[in-house]
Amino acid sequence: MITSPVWRGKRFAVLGLARSGAATVHALLASGAEVLAWDSNEAARESLAKAPPLQGRRWGGGLSTSEPVRGSAMPHPNPSPEGEGLLEFADPLTADLTGFAGMVVSPGVPLNRHPIAPHARRAGVPLIGDIELFAQARADLPAHRVVGITGTNGKSTTTALIHHIIETAGIPTRLGGNIGLPILGQEPLPEGGVYVLELSSYQIDLTQSLDCDVAVLLNITPDHLDRYDGFEGYAASKARLFAMQSKGHAAIIGIGDAASATIARRVALSGRAEDVTKIAPGVCMDQSRWPALQGPHNAQNALAAIAACEALGIDRAAIDRGLESFPGLPHRMERIATRNGVLFVNDSKATNPESTAPALAAYPRIHWILGGVAKTDSLEACRPGFGHVVRAYTIGEAGLLFAGLLEGEMPVEQSGTLEAAVRAAAANARPGDAVLLSPACASFDQFRDFEARGDAFRAAVEALG
Repeated sequence: MITSPVWRGKRFAVLGLARSGAATVHALLASGAEVLAWDSNEAARESLAKAPPLQGRRWGGGLSTSEPVRGSAMPHPNPSPEGEGLLEFADPLTADLTGFAGMVVSPGVPLNRHPIAPHARRAGVPLIGDIELFAQARADLPAHRVVGITGTNGKSTTTALIHHIIETAGIPTRLGGNIGLPILGQEPLPEGGVYVLELSSYQIDLTQSLDCDVAVLLNITPDHLDRYDGFEGYAASKARLFAMQSKGHAAIIGIGDAASATIARRVALSGRAEDVTKIAPGVCMDQSRWPALQGPHNAQNALAAIAACEALGIDRAAIDRGLESFPGLPHRMERIATRNGVLFVNDSKATNPESTAPALAAYPRIHWILGGVAKTDSLEACRPGFGHVVRAYTIGEAGLLFAGLLEGEMPVEQSGTLEAAVRAAAANARPGDAVLLSPACASFDQFRDFEARGDAFRAAVEALG
């Protein structure tokens, strides 16, 4: 894991003990910090208590970690000679946080509504996330560089692509942030390595000092507006990635939307970035040798990745090898199978219309499966791709709404379930067509998450025989 002497002897509270929260607790304890940890889910607290190296230790009051962890104020044993910190379980809302070095919260905690935010501010304690802790630890890590990628759509693909190209070039690299393993739970890189971090607006909100050697903004479209004071607040969150950069570092910004173009102008005028690369939309590229990077949106993702890797000094031959060998991401334009000449594509990660729109431009004849929990009552963002859709199949809670929006634009079937939609689309498709799951919706009406929805699509395709 990544540790730091800067945390030794300091007190931190951690709210949310899923993967990144648990990794944060372990990193802080291993660094000699005192940690107050909490999750409203008792199973999450118990899982942390039973995880190595905490498993088998005794807790205050005679409670061992082999028993369920309940209540609060259960201290970890005194620090060992190796410098292990102190851990107790208690809800930070019930604790006096005065003197704490940080209130570490999960990116999923809505800071504009959750009472932990005013509680921490009253105590004068900064609200931070695991990315900020990584930023604090950087000074004690072997010399390295950091690439940070944000944007409403495309950031997972671009982050994974940059990481893959760096790896292809033979440079040590780690993938983290909003993708892959928690960054604090990974081994530090040797000297010369590159950390590649996907950063959501929520993670940027909880970061004050992440100075990216290369910062990338792909696009900004309305999303997560329940967490911000309007679209302007959401855009301002993305812009902070560049405000944290030291002068002389590289900025790469897509200018296909007004908000991103405005940020690009401001960064260029500020003089902070040594080089501001603007990625314009509609650039024609030969993508025929990149099977996992089809469609105009992936042309933009590739351009951003190329610019980022060039800023790192990677030669074009290595970049080309990485583009050609990139396997793509699960659930993002993922080619599942070709049956009887029909391609089946899993784009379950497209949870809003803006994210679905590029997928509709990637294939000439599409059988489009869409629906779930709608984030908007409009599909206008997808309109440029309507001409590619042979037939639409609506599913889930938004099925009736979306069928009404699309009738008159294209043939529509209200399939109801994903399995029924796959069977109907397979029956109607002919060789050369693509059956595309790109729901433009969240998944929570019928599935645990978009990954479960994508897995169900794969299973339905395999069940076709």
